Amino acid sequence: MDPILRCTVCGATYRGYDKTTCEACGPWGILEVITPPEAQPLEGPGPGIRRFLPMLPIPPGAPLPAPPVGDTPLIEAPRLAAALGLERLRLKDEGRNPSGSFKDRASWVGATLARGRTAACASTGNAASSLAAMTAALGSPSMIFVPRRAPAPKLAQLKVFGATVFRVDGSYDEAYELCTQAIARLGWYDRNAAVNPYLVEGKKTCGLELGEALGMPDEDADWVAVSVGDGCTISAIWKGLREMYALGLLPRLPKLLGVQAAGSPAIFREWMDGGDDGPARAPGASTAETVADSICVGVPRNWRRAVRAVEESGGRMVLVADGEIDAALRNTARLGGVYGEPAAAAAVAGLSRAVKEGHVTGSAVAIITGSGLKDVAGAQRAGGEPIDVPPELGAVIEALERSEA
Repeated sequence: MDPILRCTVCGATYRGYDKTTCEACGPWGILEVITPPEAQPLEGPGPGIRRFLPMLPIPPGAPLPAPPVGDTPLIEAPRLAAALGLERLRLKDEGRNPSGSFKDRASWVGATLARGRTAACASTGNAASSLAAMTAALGSPSMIFVPRRAPAPKLAQLKVFGATVFRVDGSYDEAYELCTQAIARLGWYDRNAAVNPYLVEGKKTCGLELGEALGMPDEDADWVAVSVGDGCTISAIWKGLREMYALGLLPRLPKLLGVQAAGSPAIFREWMDGGDDGPARAPGASTAETVADSICVGVPRNWRRAVRAVEESGGRMVLVADGEIDAALRNTARLGGVYGEPAAAAAVAGLSRAVKEGHVTGSAVAIITGSGLKDVAGAQRAGGEPIDVPPELGAVIEALERSEA
């Protein structure tokens, strides 16, 4: 049976696999797929994301990408927890996915629903490389629009997977707009999770996995920290958690900590302004400039769902400066053993700030959305330069003495 979708603004319902936004509310009328109440997880044909097929809007018998998406580890980080002032901290390392990021979950669904058609998206890199990987696995083409500042390692991934890459001389928002125009003119499948509700269902599998883990005895958490760019990631994770709670597999829902970069604060401002009521509309104008390229979004499409998720959870949002993100990148690696890109480290930076401000206590999970290998320049900036020495032991000893002085 075709999936049912509901407008998050006016409540209008639709059915099918080809709806993106509400006909009445226009492009800001974001839709949400309604999961059938009888759907149960852990019944799918295989590990990872396949376990959740009964809860995903995928037609029966559709060809599925082979790469093993999901089942990412939840890693204990006691030293990092102590440094942040938390009782317990775990890191869900989404960098273990095939293309190195959380976005593989969405693209696994998107490539399946494209059904061999050309799929297109705008991205700072992670959504793009995940789409390129999943469409390559199915033998279908992909068209990618990236902003000028997209990191070189992400571009390299795109090209090696065979995607056609358009590097736009402008911001992410300008790349998104150009991609939208091309999709409308050329009839490509729209993989942009900002407006494609089916892809958010792929993202929710992170919440389903997390809910499964936190539902085990003595494994619950008080908070889940998520970096926020467009808003669909945090809302998708919340949806997955809510569905596991509704099924009785998660006894207690955690609160959400949404973390935005201070240089890209659009959703934080909407949250501060008091909520998501009223007609469909664009968020307040915001500049976007941050070292965390994956959450550098000036005009977030899913702002309403993000604000709603934070409010429903009883959580809050925080802003973090680029310096805090760099510090968190170092600490997550050195104290937690997980190498995340700047946008991923923002979740840890947000926990640090929220603990200091007295908003967060107890136990937490930080979603590490992408591998540090995605943005080597960011790691070099945060980690510092190597010590250059000639091939002589004396020089090594002298350098050590200087560093200890």
